[in-house]
Amino acid sequence: MLWEAMPFVVLGALVAGVLEEFLPQEFLTRLLPKSVLPAVMIGAVLGLLFPMCECGIVVVMRRLLRKGLPLSCCIAYMLAGPIINGVVIFSTWIAFRDHKIGPEMVGLRVGLAFVIACATGLIVHLQYKKYGNALLTPLTAPPPVQVDDANEPRIERPRQPFMQRLGNISSTALHDFVDIMVFLILGSVLAALARVYITEQQIEVISRDQPFLAIPAMMFLAVVMCLCSEADAFVAASFTKMHVSAKIAFLVLGPMLDLKLILMYTRVFRLRLIVTIATSVVIQVLVLCVALHLIYQASGWTGLPAGATLK
Repeated sequence: MLWEAMPFVVLGALVAGVLEEFLPQEFLTRLLPKSVLPAVMIGAVLGLLFPMCECGIVVVMRRLLRKGLPLSCCIAYMLAGPIINGVVIFSTWIAFRDHKIGPEMVGLRVGLAFVIACATGLIVHLQYKKYGNALLTPLTAPPPVQVDDANEPRIERPRQPFMQRLGNISSTALHDFVDIMVFLILGSVLAALARVYITEQQIEVISRDQPFLAIPAMMFLAVVMCLCSEADAFVAASFTKMHVSAKIAFLVLGPMLDLKLILMYTRVFRLRLIVTIATSVVIQVLVLCVALHLIYQASGWTGLPAGATLK
């Protein structure tokens, strides 16, 4: 797990360093619409511009937040970015291509991720209006923007030589890497312990005998397995006799909320905000996937790969 996550954490730390050094304060805010909903919707698709899996997206999100991107947009990006990006979309299609449900799984995964990320971003916006930066750790709260006499943002510091700026990027990247890796390691250890006692066969039996129980069971599995969003589709595809609704619950919740992410969130958010995000995401995934199962059931669709049957 650490081996798979390491390159993405390093990449995320490097991107965060570049953003910290070269992205002007408040630049992103000036580009976003004034209305909250369109801004959050843009945040949910930022993964197409800043593609990151969940292993590296937290450090990028933190730097975007410090550079003036509204918290609601950052949350939408953090939740949807590991799913709505080209690499993950392609890997999901490849994983289910031989099952003849590739486009179906991609559409459902991306669609539900977008809806959940936007809804959670709006909920967080209401929380931020009430509590402000008290929802964030001191290392995450954006610094006050200095303005000139015309009430325009001032340049934060004079232009520096290239080698000095390169040193600033390295320093920021190293700080973020060390800061996040501690919690990634702890999350990986917990996930490894959980995987010793939970087998794929147990989950498949639940899917066959208790289809509605399979959805929360796969959600729990997504939280404890801590898979990278670029590889989890292949794990989900291996459950050939599991209903689409349970697979989607696994594929949507995992990149948004797992053990390592919860620990990494503690370096960015206060407990109140973590609970808000976790509650919102879990409830939405459960409700939407149960509704998806009922739609399949009412339409007479099996929700299984071509050729698979439940006995």
